[in-house]
Amino acid sequence: MLVVDGKIAWIGDEAAADCHDDVDTTVDLHGRLVTPGFVDAHVHLASTGFALSTVDLGAAVSLTDALDRLAAAAARHPNDLLLAHGWDETTWPESRPMTLAEVDAAVGPAVAYLSRVDSHSAVVSSALVELDPTISSLDGWHGDGRVEREAHHAARQVTHRLSSPDQRAAAILAALRDAASRGLTSVHELNAPHIAPFADFATIRELRARHPLPDVACYWGARLSDADALAEVPDDDEWLLGFAGDLCVDGALGSRTASLLEPYHDADTSGHLYLDAAAIRDQVVECTERGKQAGFHVIGDRALQEVAEGLRLATDKVGTAAMAAGRHRLEHVEMPDPASIALLASLGVVASVQPPFDAAWGGIDGMYARRLGSARAAPMNPLASMARAGVVLAFGSDSPVTPLDPWAGVRAAVHHHNADERLPVAAAFEAHTRGGHRARRDDESGVLRPGAAATYAVWDVAGSLTSDGLPALEPGEPLPACIATVVSGRVVHTAEEES
Repeated sequence: MLVVDGKIAWIGDEAAADCHDDVDTTVDLHGRLVTPGFVDAHVHLASTGFALSTVDLGAAVSLTDALDRLAAAAARHPNDLLLAHGWDETTWPESRPMTLAEVDAAVGPAVAYLSRVDSHSAVVSSALVELDPTISSLDGWHGDGRVEREAHHAARQVTHRLSSPDQRAAAILAALRDAASRGLTSVHELNAPHIAPFADFATIRELRARHPLPDVACYWGARLSDADALAEVPDDDEWLLGFAGDLCVDGALGSRTASLLEPYHDADTSGHLYLDAAAIRDQVVECTERGKQAGFHVIGDRALQEVAEGLRLATDKVGTAAMAAGRHRLEHVEMPDPASIALLASLGVVASVQPPFDAAWGGIDGMYARRLGSARAAPMNPLASMARAGVVLAFGSDSPVTPLDPWAGVRAAVHHHNADERLPVAAAFEAHTRGGHRARRDDESGVLRPGAAATYAVWDVAGSLTSDGLPALEPGEPLPACIATVVSGRVVHTAEEES
């Protein structure tokens, strides 16, 4: 492969390569695999970076273990904001989250924010509530330190105020460097007013101007009817691809905030619906007219029903051709029925999905089955059904909900819990590479051919290969290790060579 000025000028065999004897640099990859770079179509960079350096409650094997980890962290850094992420009470013998009293006993006077693995609820300390006493009067305050919905958003705002711009920049930089080390050449930042400050976008652009880093596609999940959420959006917003992403129609199954047609199997609630069909229609119509992508976070079947109606109503206003050209997107789409899958395909709507969710929570003993019962959980995340119907799939992690680890995402799709929903390695790989580019309305990137950007990753592959030359990703085989990541000819990651 010959690279000139950041683009691929030639690809061919060894004999023809000898004709190119005037190159400046020759790199021998010693038989390693070269692929297009991965794209993660759904990340939260600052949250990911903070999670890399704060308390990992996902590793806790019990409630007691989690509290011990918090106490140790508070003892090491008694005056710092204490952030922790990843607790999942469904895996603990106690089968419940920690309480405010237990957190206070563990961390003392520290301001502590402990987000659940799905990031749709958290437990906070008394010191955090003291900084915004309105939290205890907001929707989603449970009285025991657990927050969701509006109370959760307010708690997050407290942590944003306590995090300096330099700390946020360091977290974003750490996340992008971690992405580069995984062979990710592009990530989609799905920001929203309730998740992170709009100023993070400027920080991302500044960091990428100063450091060799992956590309970042930027989305702001704000309603176009919300003047406050749009106040910081500049007139020259061509870099902002859409008012999309984590504009939430509902919540998450683990936190029991995803909106369902029938009540949860393990609780007397059907979740929460945040947007109705009329609001969805208005957002899609205005985005289409502005030339921006619209998009929504949608998980539960009730929420998807509302989205489908909103899309139909928007199509009545702007027409099918304009809808398809808009290439709007839905995030997660975990409980679609055949009718909604057909609708997405007919309107060119991208499904930005996370195969690691099935690996983490699928199966007869997983969180989905606990929350929904086995019958409703069985058809979750129908990747192959969507692909067969012609829906564009773009794979991602929703990091920090699941780690930045694209080969693990491909393997999760290949070994889906439901055998009928498994994808071939090549199809899953394309969804995690070219699919991510298509999700941002770029149909040219994600391939290695003359004229394309020299954007690729180099891998050590220890396991077997498929007939397509890709790792077979059989269970138990080690995942490929990233040796180098290159974006438009610029090296953004190299692994140290073994001696």
